[in-house]
Amino acid sequence: MEVNIGDVVMPGDTIKDITIINKKETIILGPGLRREADTVFAYKAGILKKTEPAVYYVDSYQKRYVPNRGEHVVGIVTQKGGDIFKVDIGASEQASLSYLAFEGATKKNRPDIQVGDLVFAKLLVASKDMEPELVCVDSHGKEKKLGALSSEGMLFTCSLSLIRKILNRNSPLFKTLAHNQAFEVAAGMNGRVWVKARTIQETIAIATAILAAEYAPPNGIKKLCSDIEKTLLLTQSAGID
Repeated sequence: MEVNIGDVVMPGDTIKDITIINKKETIILGPGLRREADTVFAYKAGILKKTEPAVYYVDSYQKRYVPNRGEHVVGIVTQKGGDIFKVDIGASEQASLSYLAFEGATKKNRPDIQVGDLVFAKLLVASKDMEPELVCVDSHGKEKKLGALSSEGMLFTCSLSLIRKILNRNSPLFKTLAHNQAFEVAAGMNGRVWVKARTIQETIAIATAILAAEYAPPNGIKKLCSDIEKTLLLTQSAGID
């Protein structure tokens, strides 16, 4: 059975759109898709989607994270020994993170990372035959938004489909929230989100908006954010801590 973008796919379905050879673009297969020779098959049930320029994936509802190279994740440091940190990223096995995988790190200048700390990192190695490996720098050795996350923030989990929804470049969620709220957010493809705002109440409000966005249509995001902002203002005016 051949399917097209936007269709519901089942494991074993052939993806017609991706079998078309196009030398002008490099095709990237995301979660739920596998290539065999010149044919691409789905191995998960869900909705076939595409993001520009040519990234294809199956949008399925799941909570168990399967690491994919290049994805950003929020991890929890569980062990610290020698030159390696062990990090829980919500997958079937823990990932490794070298102390040298931080900007400016050397043998004498090690990052101050402790067990229980949160890190926003990128998957450098992700294979079913190898242990996942993380880095907290980009290809130029700069951390940018990667690295240790403040303990003053709030960590919560959500479905992987919600993460893909809010990180979509067309999603108005974060832009709408930023109109009236100042906050920091680190959303990992492993279904973990870290948020830090000016106050505890604002942090909880941002987290509530993100979780509520899972079932809100695109045209309902602005109303959702407006309702949460009104609730926050009422709470602040009432002097509730």
